[in-house]
Amino acid sequence: MEMDSAISGPHAGRAGGLGAAGRPLRLDQVHCLDCLDGLLRLPPGSIDVIVTSPPYNIGKEYSRYDDSRPRDEYLSWMGRVFAECRRALRDDGSFFLNVGGKPSDPWVPLDLAQRAREHFHLQNTIIWVKSITIPRASVGRAAGLHADLAVGHYKPVNSERYLSGCHEHVFHLTKGGASRLDKRAVGVAYSDKSNVRRWRSGGLDIRDRGNVWFIPYETIQSSRGHPTVYPVGLPEMCIRLHGARPGTVVLDPFMGTGSTALACIRLGVRYIGFELDPAYVRMARARIARTRRAGAGGR
Repeated sequence: MEMDSAISGPHAGRAGGLGAAGRPLRLDQVHCLDCLDGLLRLPPGSIDVIVTSPPYNIGKEYSRYDDSRPRDEYLSWMGRVFAECRRALRDDGSFFLNVGGKPSDPWVPLDLAQRAREHFHLQNTIIWVKSITIPRASVGRAAGLHADLAVGHYKPVNSERYLSGCHEHVFHLTKGGASRLDKRAVGVAYSDKSNVRRWRSGGLDIRDRGNVWFIPYETIQSSRGHPTVYPVGLPEMCIRLHGARPGTVVLDPFMGTGSTALACIRLGVRYIGFELDPAYVRMARARIARTRRAGAGGR
């Protein structure tokens, strides 16, 4: 197969809608396909990185998908998705699974991680912080704060029982639990420069970011058109962490409006995505076109 332009596999043609049987799936495209139909058309070991955020099954209003399925039915379906993701992923690949819940149903991410456990090792658990408040008095003068800091956005919960949710999970799943990462690619500078030499290789003013990432939503002035758009910075960080090398192929089986594709364009890596809803596919393609016109680094 010609990996520079397309991906084809033994199940090509089963999904229909893209032409004659055996027609390969082109890279750098968002394909209007059900995720399982698309996954079945990928050959084994053809994907380096998977970054995705599936429906959480918490009652979000999608136009073509029921997000309030019985929990067992939902988990069984996601189990099939995980099995096909494992088949498509390289042995040294990384699968970054972003999952959130809601205050009244906090088990969703843990239930989904448990189902993924049947197919993957949980190599890392990343906490994506969307909003945080840091009192100046708690961090001391070294942090350089002149007042209490409150940054980020979250959906407030009007409840006397539940706290507003300010974070989500990103489960880093791998086939064997031993996939090597490029931690410096998402590293941060030392606050205390005396610690620079204590890093294992020494001499560089950069340290492991750790597994708590603050990534705010981008400010928008109009409706997103999709109930669960994540910021482009999240898939970008995941891809950087795995290693954004020439020829890297990234898959998002729940592409939505294209955030993962935009991250790939910024990083200069290849992508392929599936999305069931034609309206979301059109939104994704429009965002991709705007980003390409602005240049790979355009925001």
